[in-house]
Amino acid sequence: MNENKTRVALIQMSCEVDTKLNLDKAAERVYEAAREGAQIVCLPELFRAQYFCQREDHALFDTAEPIPGPSTDVLTGVAREAGVVIIASLFERRAAGLYHNTAVTIEKDGSIHDVYRKMHIPDDPLYYEKFYFTPGDLGFKATRTSAGNVGTLVCWDQWYPEGARLTALKGAEVLFYPTAIGWHPSEKEEFGEAQYDAWQTTQRAHAISNGVWVCAVNRVGHEHGDVKHNGVTMKGPEGAGLEFWGGSFIADPFGRIVAKASHDKEEILLADLDMKLVEITRQHWPFLRDRRIDFYEGVTKRFLD
Repeated sequence: MNENKTRVALIQMSCEVDTKLNLDKAAERVYEAAREGAQIVCLPELFRAQYFCQREDHALFDTAEPIPGPSTDVLTGVAREAGVVIIASLFERRAAGLYHNTAVTIEKDGSIHDVYRKMHIPDDPLYYEKFYFTPGDLGFKATRTSAGNVGTLVCWDQWYPEGARLTALKGAEVLFYPTAIGWHPSEKEEFGEAQYDAWQTTQRAHAISNGVWVCAVNRVGHEHGDVKHNGVTMKGPEGAGLEFWGGSFIADPFGRIVAKASHDKEEILLADLDMKLVEITRQHWPFLRDRRIDFYEGVTKRFLD
């Protein structure tokens, strides 16, 4: 492979009820991606469980874990054996009563290289994340890995240009967005296509305006948020649930889609990212050069009256 290119793998997967089965599946998918030549592998948001934030249930805090903890113990071993960098989104128990939606970057030597805590926390019907997660306090970060300079943001973060910009300004050349997003079945026919298009478009815009690669990885499948953990099953709410729309994709620094997954199948999405394209794109479209940083103070205010 060209030394300027990095092979990325996005693990688009469905999630089982049993958290152990999901961790085992994720590990197998990482090994498979490594056999395909992947140098960095990203898993979807909160892959260890069905998306449990469809309801508010105190019992589900028992599924949270420290970092380092059981999941990172498994994944650090996988990274070391497979020789790949892994980005994994976990339900972090930081302290009693303090929990985060956290992405861990694991180096190919098996070390925990960096931690990012999701900054933007949604609170929408069937996405009741504010009940579970404290907003991140580590800020936006870029991580220099053996596979390149990367930045990780998580799901709801993907709608905010400020997060993408700050991560790029810190040196990230690839933005990873582990995601769990889907359709309310009752809305799919009328709004589904537009919702997916908006999701993809806003992230392609991050690629264009910052001159970076963008890699968004989602889950697939219809879920009610049933979770089995340590032998205890916690049932999700009755009703239609969520249909996760998959559609994971990779966009180049000018927003062109170079790889895209289906909406309903488990896939390992692979692409070779040419890091020289970051500099070439920024030379021709110098958005970072022409920013008027002397007039942007208003962006730190909630609203300008």
